[in-house]
Amino acid sequence: MVFQPDTGSARAYPIRYLHYHEIVNDAPDDGPIAVTWCPLCGSAVVYSRRVDDDMLEFGVSGKLADDDLVMYDRETETEWKQSSGEAIAGELRGESLTVLPAGLLSWERFREHHPDGLVLQPPGGKSEASGSGDDPEPIDYDDGSYRSYFERDGFGLDAHRGGDSREWHRDDLDPKTVVLGLESDGEALGFPLPRVEAAGGVVAATVGETRAVIFSAEGIHAFENPGFEFEHEDGSYFRANGTRWHGARGVSDDGRELTRLPVRRLFAFAWQDDHGDDRFWIDE
Repeated sequence: MVFQPDTGSARAYPIRYLHYHEIVNDAPDDGPIAVTWCPLCGSAVVYSRRVDDDMLEFGVSGKLADDDLVMYDRETETEWKQSSGEAIAGELRGESLTVLPAGLLSWERFREHHPDGLVLQPPGGKSEASGSGDDPEPIDYDDGSYRSYFERDGFGLDAHRGGDSREWHRDDLDPKTVVLGLESDGEALGFPLPRVEAAGGVVAATVGETRAVIFSAEGIHAFENPGFEFEHEDGSYFRANGTRWHGARGVSDDGRELTRLPVRRLFAFAWQDDHGDDRFWIDE
């Protein structure tokens, strides 16, 4: 996961580390952030750690809500749902964390675009995800503890353990379809990766007061749309306003850069759990 602060170098947090640690509390020059990842929900979200005038530090509670990671803050012990950023129990119940712009990029693309970027080093230690039981075991970051879960049809904790207790009552999307969720001015809309691909790899949409362009390019990415009409050209490149733009980086051949939007990248079942079954973009 990559976070680009307004000042200072871009920062990368490898998913292979987040599989085991799930939360990184960091403090770029722009302000404190929480880089969060729930493997069961495929949910990658970067939040500000400021709530009102307080700065929070987050940890993993060991609990789940809708098969999603429940975080807690060490200052008040309030519990927070990772995919939504909502406080669900405790002193700050009802508060919501602020989503910050971030994206998932390959290591190759990060190094190409951010040669001076900072990269989280292996934290080490032990994790329950490293073993088959409930006790923490030494971490092997090359193990790929969730690989079989991502490959199988089921979803949620029971599926990770080999079961299939959760049901999925729709056939237009698979439960683990990758979705990019955008929220603005009280409105929410999730963009399923296969639908963006079927639309030619680029979708222009307005959510609340936000004009967005969503690209399927080395994953799925969303930027503010300055009013351009983008058309897919080749590979990860799109053409608009007389030049080529890279869909994953939001950068043009002539040096201009689109503004990345604050979004949540997650599986369809997690977005539906948080927002209902009708908050998915459809090409009409």
